[in-house]
Amino acid sequence: MTLVRPGFILKTWRLLVKIPFGKAVFSFFIGQVAPYSGSIGFRTLFLEPGKAVVEMRDRRKVRNHLNSIHAMALVNLAEIASGLAMMAGIPENARGIVRRFSIEYTKKARGTITAKSEFDPPKDNIEREYEVDVVLRDLGGDIVATAKACWLIGPLKE
Repeated sequence: MTLVRPGFILKTWRLLVKIPFGKAVFSFFIGQVAPYSGSIGFRTLFLEPGKAVVEMRDRRKVRNHLNSIHAMALVNLAEIASGLAMMAGIPENARGIVRRFSIEYTKKARGTITAKSEFDPPKDNIEREYEVDVVLRDLGGDIVATAKACWLIGPLKE
């Protein structure tokens, strides 16, 4: 059984976003459910079915030896964005798991990085793969990376 069902994610977001520090509380909660993802200290800025925007501050913990944000921290941020968009969009009796993931780096990532993910959520609960695109931008609006997560979405298996 999964710890957090898809409908719970969106309901929790919609409840918490209305209160002070609600976005931070939501992001902390997701980071506790998925501790590796939480290790980069992301913050959720926007969440609706099939759409998510998350950000990560630039700090020593996520940097590499080239004085920029580590490539795997960017992968982690992109995966969080794709996963939240996916979980907010699929039916409550569905589940998703990443089958493939690719990323292309286009510029050294420095400063706060924002990851935006969008996809058309399924209307049914038939098992199949969905590609979720993610664009990562720096504060200047420049694209630092683009990612594609292939999620296998289908009926929840109890």
